Amino acid sequence: MVCTDDDEVYQQIRMLRSHGMVREANDLSLRESYQQAYPALNPDFIFAYPAYNMRNTEIGGILGRSQLKRLDANVQRRTDNLMRFLKQIDSSKYFTDFKLEGSSNYAFNLILNEPDDGFVVRLMAAMREAGVEFRRGSAGGGNQLRQPYLQGIVPENFYLQFPNVEHVHFYGFYIGNFPDLQDWEIDDLCRILNSVK
Repeated sequence: MVCTDDDEVYQQIRMLRSHGMVREANDLSLRESYQQAYPALNPDFIFAYPAYNMRNTEIGGILGRSQLKRLDANVQRRTDNLMRFLKQIDSSKYFTDFKLEGSSNYAFNLILNEPDDGFVVRLMAAMREAGVEFRRGSAGGGNQLRQPYLQGIVPENFYLQFPNVEHVHFYGFYIGNFPDLQDWEIDDLCRILNSVK
């Protein structure tokens, strides 16, 4: 527990407890200043500090441990879901050649084969209209080398040396792969994604 009467420390602590994410600050002007300073970053995934995920409680830990008995079945279901997803999405539009051996994806990674800003806008509109939750730039907000917490640590424009990560930053998405997804839901998702022109 941290007690403070310093507004700056309070905002920093709110971010530090949650991966250093700016969205955890409850000072709107602070969040807006980061968004304006880093327009190429997803505003929901701007990391001001290298930090931890300290939001769990003892109850959360108990619930997590109680789910371990379902781990093997959940891993298999997520693998089955991913295979169903990859077999149906249009490989002329989306990358499908993932290395899958030994993996258990908690997400469907949707990556455009080619950079296309117009297509990205239409794709996001179609997903939002259909109520599909997604994160742009994959799970952690894209290329971490662009994040504020690494300024002064990595050389300026160092992120440009990683073209694949840069591509995912702007043309990649993360869609949750839940063990309780029904086959028809995956089929419907693929239909929506494939329908975008």
